[in-house]
Amino acid sequence: MAAAETGAVASGSTASAGQRGVSRVLAKLSQSLAGGEFYEAHMMYRTLYFRYTAQKRYQDCLDLLFDGAQQLIDKEQESSAADLCLLLVDTLEKRGPLDEGADNFVWVARLGALIRSLSATTVERETLIQRTIKWSTALHGQYGHPVLHKLIAHVFWTEGNIELARHHYLLCQDGSLCGRVLIEISQSRGFQGEVDLFLVQAVLQQLSLKDRKTAEDTFTEYTRYHAKLLRHEFPFKEPLVNFLYFLFRLIDVKSVSGFRALRKLYDPSLKRDLSFLKYVAKIGMLYFDEQPEVAHTTPGLGGMFGDIFNRLMAGFDEDDAEDQNTTPGRQSTNNELD
Repeated sequence: MAAAETGAVASGSTASAGQRGVSRVLAKLSQSLAGGEFYEAHMMYRTLYFRYTAQKRYQDCLDLLFDGAQQLIDKEQESSAADLCLLLVDTLEKRGPLDEGADNFVWVARLGALIRSLSATTVERETLIQRTIKWSTALHGQYGHPVLHKLIAHVFWTEGNIELARHHYLLCQDGSLCGRVLIEISQSRGFQGEVDLFLVQAVLQQLSLKDRKTAEDTFTEYTRYHAKLLRHEFPFKEPLVNFLYFLFRLIDVKSVSGFRALRKLYDPSLKRDLSFLKYVAKIGMLYFDEQPEVAHTTPGLGGMFGDIFNRLMAGFDEDDAEDQNTTPGRQSTNNELD
């Protein structure tokens, strides 16, 4: 009994000493920030990160790193701030998602805000975006949280990076917003003869991601409000827009023969962009249980993490046709579409 009591006292003393050590570091940290000694402050944040995570004090660590990243951004120390953001993501990964969904969503919003606060010239920002999306897959499937994609899309859109903004808008599961964005891209970057291509590529990609609702919402918004479409309701003047209209109907009734006939009928129009044939083949697998076929080889779409759509389309000749665990690469459509 005496030995047990001695052990408990020793354990308590160790914990108390640890707390005093943390308090001293926090006091020095505050002084360093006030005195403009940002390198020292950064190192102390890292010291506290290691101590907190070793003790599994994840919430304390998250609050500290979030506050520290904000303070360093305010002091124009973006590289150091980005490092703390990466440590924050690492802490979230170590903690794992909580049962309470609200707390998980809080960190989606906070990470989005931190990414928005970092300038495009911050070298670590691209890594932070990729790590954050990867973390969010534990919350919302293999492509990451749609709200996070929307926040990131807004960042790239504001900076004028239309290609990356478009990729993330396609993954934000907001078809109305995606349709409006595509209209703006089409009007600012496309020619009259390409007005249908912007829509077709996006909708086929969304269907290939098993996101039928967003795809149809995108279709509805675009066809209803794009001023350069010759008609705003079925039957449309643009053949490929009619192709999408029929495709939605065939998916609803799961008509394999209808899908094959539709694909054959519109094959000349689909060949305007060979990437369309890849997407249509994937759609055939997903919605009509068709067997995978050898993909057409096309140059690349560009974008982050090796382009999510190229990974999606890879491996058509594999028996299991798994979407993940494929080799990242680059795929391409018309330059104007990206």
